[in-house]
Amino acid sequence: MSSLNRIETNRKNSRHSTGPKTPKRKKKSSLNALRHGLTGQVVVMPTEDLQAYQSHLESFVDEYNPAGATEQHLVQALADASWRLNRAAALESNLLSLAATGDALAVAASLESQCKALANLSMHSQRLSRQFERTVTQLRALQATRRDKEEDDLHDLLAIQDMYESRGETYDHAADGFVFSEDQINDAIRARNREIRADQAHAA
Repeated sequence: MSSLNRIETNRKNSRHSTGPKTPKRKKKSSLNALRHGLTGQVVVMPTEDLQAYQSHLESFVDEYNPAGATEQHLVQALADASWRLNRAAALESNLLSLAATGDALAVAASLESQCKALANLSMHSQRLSRQFERTVTQLRALQATRRDKEEDDLHDLLAIQDMYESRGETYDHAADGFVFSEDQINDAIRARNREIRADQAHAA
């Protein structure tokens, strides 16, 4: 599912929500039986800000600049795992704040009653952290492979282009299957020229 489709799905789900409306009931509901959305398909809960999630997702897109469907999917997975990790931290804070009311005996009793809930939150947080780390590793490896291939392809493209120019001909790189923009090609030419000048300066 694309980022836009996922956002639209969450928007529709939130419209059909029949959950609690008041802040007090929302807080209680968010902790009820730990039905907190740390698993399942819906990423943005009805009580959460969809616009905040969209900004959160865009920050990951800006950081990783994914190219292609697979990289986009991995960046989406990173953003979703991070969003759920943030929710787990907030839920844990809420549980502890609810427990830390009253005298010492009441606090102790409340913490004991919330022990299972806190343990479940910890379990989900650890799972999400591992998922996040695995996805980062996979994404970085995929992007490194892509960039290496792009560099090799650009090197080949420039060599072919030089050959055509030496014969006074124009090279149509798109006809040979190269998908680079003119900006990418010009950047590669400038980088190559800098390397040539650096080598010449070093040799002198």
